[in-house]
Amino acid sequence: MPSDNEYAIETGDAGASDTIPMEAGQIKKGGFMMIKGKPCKVLSISVSKTGKHGHAKCNFVATDIFTGKKLEDMIPSTHGTTVPIVNRTEWEIIDIDEDGVVTLMDEAGNQKADLNLPAIPEGMDDEIRDAWADGENTVNVTVQAAVGIEQIVAFKKV
Repeated sequence: MPSDNEYAIETGDAGASDTIPMEAGQIKKGGFMMIKGKPCKVLSISVSKTGKHGHAKCNFVATDIFTGKKLEDMIPSTHGTTVPIVNRTEWEIIDIDEDGVVTLMDEAGNQKADLNLPAIPEGMDDEIRDAWADGENTVNVTVQAAVGIEQIVAFKKV
């Protein structure tokens, strides 16, 4: 008779993907795509004519949505690529500790304390600290999330 601990069932998530497949020719300027494993916003697309093998090539110029680094990729228009699922949410700053860890609250009252002040673009962390002024002002931040990464990308004084 086998004992109960031999049947340890591993629990996991539902397997919801951070990216969705899409044909390269369907991606539009201003949209998102994955280049070299990084979520990017497409700045420009140029499509070359069909070559001797019959595929038009799409040349993408895009910036990494978290670092702002410029990346390029060339994919045949009929080939598949991946598009990151990008979510943007508004949060209000409740606290900023001396290490730059931000405590946030959304409209429903849910709190989040696992984000740091942004290092990119440079100086934005100090601007947010100055705008918040140790709690004297209400500052809302926009948190962008994609492929398991979350980062503050914008802020405004209310």
